[in-house]
Amino acid sequence: MDSQENILETGISEEKVSQAAEAPEVVNNEAVSPAEETPEVPEVPEVPEVEEVQESEEAPEDRKVYETKKEVLDRLKEIAHGEEMPSKDEVDYLKTAFYKLHVVEREAKLKSYIEGGGDPELYQITPDEEEEVFKAEMGIIKERRQQQFREQEAEKEENLKKKLEIIEKIKAMVTSPEEANKTYQEFKALQQEWREIKAVPAEKANELWRNYQLYVEQFYDLLKLNSEAREYDFKKNLELKTKLCEAAEKLAEEPDVISAFHQLQKLHQEYREIGPVTKELRDEIWNRFKAASTIVNKRHQQHFEGIRAREEENLAKKTELCEKVEAIAAEENKGSGDWERHTKEIIELQAEWKTIGFAPQKMNVKIFERFRAACDDFFGRKAEFFKTLKDTFKENAEKKRALIEKAKALQDSTDWKSTSDKLINLQKEWKQIGMVPKKLGDQLWEEFLGACNKFFEARNAATAGTRGEEYANLEKKRDVIARLKLVTEEAGDNIQETVQQLVAEYQAIGHVPFREKDKLYAEYHAVLDKLYKELNISVAKRRLNNFKQNLKQVAERGENALDTERARLFRQYEAMKQEIQTYENNLGFLSVSSKKGNSLIDEMKRKVQKLKDDMNLVREKIKAIDAENREKGQNKAE
Repeated sequence: MDSQENILETGISEEKVSQAAEAPEVVNNEAVSPAEETPEVPEVPEVPEVEEVQESEEAPEDRKVYETKKEVLDRLKEIAHGEEMPSKDEVDYLKTAFYKLHVVEREAKLKSYIEGGGDPELYQITPDEEEEVFKAEMGIIKERRQQQFREQEAEKEENLKKKLEIIEKIKAMVTSPEEANKTYQEFKALQQEWREIKAVPAEKANELWRNYQLYVEQFYDLLKLNSEAREYDFKKNLELKTKLCEAAEKLAEEPDVISAFHQLQKLHQEYREIGPVTKELRDEIWNRFKAASTIVNKRHQQHFEGIRAREEENLAKKTELCEKVEAIAAEENKGSGDWERHTKEIIELQAEWKTIGFAPQKMNVKIFERFRAACDDFFGRKAEFFKTLKDTFKENAEKKRALIEKAKALQDSTDWKSTSDKLINLQKEWKQIGMVPKKLGDQLWEEFLGACNKFFEARNAATAGTRGEEYANLEKKRDVIARLKLVTEEAGDNIQETVQQLVAEYQAIGHVPFREKDKLYAEYHAVLDKLYKELNISVAKRRLNNFKQNLKQVAERGENALDTERARLFRQYEAMKQEIQTYENNLGFLSVSSKKGNSLIDEMKRKVQKLKDDMNLVREKIKAIDAENREKGQNKAE
């Protein structure tokens, strides 16, 4: 092989090529030796076997896309039990494709289970027969690949032994110059035999080739063949190398970049085995082959640079999704609404993840594990939350069922007064019970309300003569509501006392007609809410001023009287804060479509607002005590 050819395959620069000394031609009057017109072989790095290059350069885009696990298993079985030798890249790709489909299938089952009302905490992954078949076939393939590797290594060692024997035979020919012309045909046969022997151990390849070239050149130096034979060899070699150049040039139009690169490797192997051409054409034919090779190699390099760029871009996108999921998982979830909202956001991110291609191989598994860990953390804590909530719901449902049984036991009673009081108490007790799931809650409420209504409808029918009194009560309550509407204009400085008196008067009035009760209730509380909103600030301010005026008297009770009062107020503040949080949590779960349920929500909201205003007043009182203490401290210092 020409030294320039060897250098192109191994990456030696053109500057080193120009420094390599060429072997001189041997020409005399008798004959011209068909010597290998080959320069001295420079030191070069080891050249990997063509089979290894081919196996490591396959790209995922050029492979078949498998839609189902069965397709993957069919291909695995074909490899495991067929004649073809398994390729490492294809086996790895089949493994990745199988488990990608396997994970998607498993997540789909889990999602279907959860959407069907299943408990994520109780979900169990069932054994997959296809996965067991996959593992078994992979075991067979692994054993075949190991056997293939052992056979290849043994074959390389045997090839090395054969080539060493050929070198020894040529070396023996070199030591007998008088026999050179006679042994020329044997020498050509040894060259052919050398070409037919393929791969040898990589670490021995370069040294083996240099020794072979050395003795081949020495043999040609000894030959005294006529110039016609020499020119014939040169001409034949030129024809062969010209065909290889044409084949390499056509590879520039090959649409499959990977296939073109592999074909080029084979062309280089053939070029390497062809003998020299005439010295005048040697550089020309080599430069032509090298130029065609450069185009193919550049396309191959650009192809994989594009793959790496896309993989880096995919890694950046997946890293961003990881950060988003981790941020969502870190957010506080105050109720089931927050959990469901965050669940929807994470499921959307998971869907987006599936649209992104592979990341670089060394990071692909790591970035997926990071994404999966953040998702698992969120859904694990969600499952724990709803497990606890489920237990609470179950307890509340049992309490409500108990009240339903009591209501049903009273629904046929004719003791109108006593039973009415008992059912009203049951309704109050119902309001104190926490939430249950909406569907079940509506069902229980309708059952409870039905029992209550059955009694009250029977009572109303039996006490129709009392309707006049109820309508009179209705007018009285409407009169109180009208006076409440005018309270800010007429009450003067005693607004709070006036409101309290009217509220007491309203509550002392008896029952009103059942059909008017809810409407009257809403009107009454709407007026109270408005009064409270308009007057609360001024009332609270007056209460705070009165408190500040009394601080001097409190301080006179003793040295620690103010601290004692402050501690009492702080405990009151914390209790109000805890009560507000309880109401707000209950409001987060409360969703009842009936009128009774809506009334309960309105009542809870009024209580929350009242507690918040009272809590603000307590906080201002604590600040007033702190200011009084600071003033006392300054007076003592003076």
